[in-house]
Formats: sequence, C-alpha cells, structure tokens
Amino acid sequence: MKQARRPSSPNPLVEAVVLGMQEVKAKDIVHLDLRGVPNAVCDHFIICHGDSSTQVEAIARSVERFTLTRCHEKPWHTEGKENAGWILLDFVDVVAHIFLRDVRAHYGLDQLWADALRIDFENVA
Repeated sequence: MKQARRPSSPNPLVEAVVLGMQEVKAKDIVHLDLRGVPNAVCDHFIICHGDSSTQVEAIARSVERFTLTRCHEKPWHTEGKENAGWILLDFVDVVAHIFLRDVRAHYGLDQLWADALRIDFENVA
C-alpha cells in the first residue's frame, strides 16, 4: 500500500469527516484515496474505530454534524446504526466506515484496498 505522509486532505468533505472523527477521539483514523484504483466504488474511504458501541454512535453523530456545518452535506445513505458494530456513512464520493475494534479487525477493510494511497492520522489524546 502506498503511504502518504501529509496528514491533511485538500478535499473539504474528507477533512470534515476526519475532524468529526477526531472530535470524539476515534482510534486509528485512515484515509484511503481510491481515485487511482481501477473500479473503486468511490473516491475516498475514511476508516476508524471506537472502543464501544456508544462511542461508535457518537463518532457517527459527530461526523454528520461536522459535514453538515462545514460542507452543508448530509449522508446520501447510512447503514448499521441499529447495532453500531459498523456504521457506514455514504456521501457518494466519500464513504466513512466507523467500526468497533474487533469488527474492524475481522473485516480488514484497510488491507482489502491495499492499492489505495493511504494517509494515517495521529490518535488525538
């Protein structure tokens, strides 16, 4: 997987999603830039995890709040809010995946898209 060292994105929606995740102390935030990957389902995946279903739900709410206030964008589609093990917020070109730690490890989405340019964000203390 290609690694990028720059911790920010020129895409305002990507930036709002990451800031929303950081606001509630999401863990191991990764931005996968899929624009160079043939047949990718979107342009950007933003992946993170929380330590409890309550935190996963809070991260999703924070992402929705940040994207609405900063970019005037709402998710086109949302999945997983019922059980909060994996919440997906689909903004069409940007898709946010918010996992519980063990669910994230099980699906390995980070590794599934290994051809993407990867940007890792520091955990906020």
